[in-house]
Amino acid sequence: MTRQQLERHQVWIYLAAILVGLALGSIAPGMSDPFEALLWPALGLLLYATFTQVPLNHLPDAFRDRRFMSAVLIGNFLLVPFLVWGLLVFLPDDPAIRLGVLLVLLVPCTDWFITFTHLGGGDTRRAIAATPVNLIVQIALLPLYLWLFMGESFVEILAADRIATVFVLIILLPLLAAWLTERWVERRGNGTAVVERLAWLPVPLLALVVFLIASSQVQAVIGAIPVMGHVFGVFVAYLVAAAFAGAALGRLFGLKPPATRAVIFSLGTRNSFVVLPLALALAPQWQTTTVVIVFQSLVELFGMVAYLWIVPRFLAPIVRDH
Repeated sequence: MTRQQLERHQVWIYLAAILVGLALGSIAPGMSDPFEALLWPALGLLLYATFTQVPLNHLPDAFRDRRFMSAVLIGNFLLVPFLVWGLLVFLPDDPAIRLGVLLVLLVPCTDWFITFTHLGGGDTRRAIAATPVNLIVQIALLPLYLWLFMGESFVEILAADRIATVFVLIILLPLLAAWLTERWVERRGNGTAVVERLAWLPVPLLALVVFLIASSQVQAVIGAIPVMGHVFGVFVAYLVAAAFAGAALGRLFGLKPPATRAVIFSLGTRNSFVVLPLALALAPQWQTTTVVIVFQSLVELFGMVAYLWIVPRFLAPIVRDH
């Protein structure tokens, strides 16, 4: 199996992992504590492997294409927050559900965004260049967005004992380790094989993570089932609106179809990996937040399958001269 085949079929791998995790968690509820203990190192390793695929050492390169980067930044950090704000009115008045939706929709993806851009015939080179910018900007702006959307509830979230620790140990340390790995690879010259091997890890590691979440959070999943219909509708509406917004930005900035496709996939894919540790660090009454984030990932993956068919044909087709 090639890595591209693995990534193309990842949605079924994650779905199987979740179903097996739910079944095992129901049969052996006593395993929830050891599974939760395994979850943290698995998340740290997942983020490290994911961050090594982000060209952190080449941030200046991203700004050479100003029109494309303007479309990506305006779309992800101005249009998307307004879109999410509009979608909140369709959600139940439950802070945990709203937090899950906010965490997962407000920040752009840094991993399978590149994969789906490539599969959809988008400009992969521009997508790779934009990824480190998206990562840095979202880390800086996410607290501001949450404060604007949640007000006093956000203060309660920040007061959680484990938030700061998790942010440093599970997000910042893997980010630093990935940056050091990239520096080492560039200096060594022949270390690219290491990064290529690490590129195989995100899919199986995410499958492990969602398995551990499903098996250790069975009751939270069952409790969230009644509201998943509302959340599903919001996530589907987001995917539709993001696709049209990306196509409009491509036209507005005069981008060619491959670059427009990259913008569309950037707006359509969201960054559940990075926000998962923050959700898991919250108090027990916020457990539904984690379920919402994992659920969005599945909805998004099926949505990307639709994007791969719709975007090249209708939203950003390549018109050939006859």
